[in-house]
Amino acid sequence: MEKDYKISLLLDFYGELLSKKQRTVIESYYNNDCSLSEIAQEMDVTRQAVRDTVKRTETALLQMESKLGLYSRFEELMNGLERIKSLGNEIIKLSDDKNICGRACDVISTADALLEKQ
Repeated sequence: MEKDYKISLLLDFYGELLSKKQRTVIESYYNNDCSLSEIAQEMDVTRQAVRDTVKRTETALLQMESKLGLYSRFEELMNGLERIKSLGNEIIKLSDDKNICGRACDVISTADALLEKQ
């Protein structure tokens, strides 16, 4: 089974909506890179039980994203901020007006600050 980076990101957005058991299993598997066997031994359950929990939790996370779209919106915002920075840099390169360049720098700084908070 190939580990999917998107599941780990969805866990950041929707992890609090999962049961404690689901969260523990999926965090161990994706964030701590534990094997199914290691998790099973730690939780004193079968490997199959862990695999089933991982699969059910992956499905639940994907359904939450499908219904709520928080991760998709977050990605769009991050891409938008990067685009704003890029356009600000273009304005600086194209303009000889110090006032315009100063404003473009302010826009870039604001976008940078928002990106750093993420």
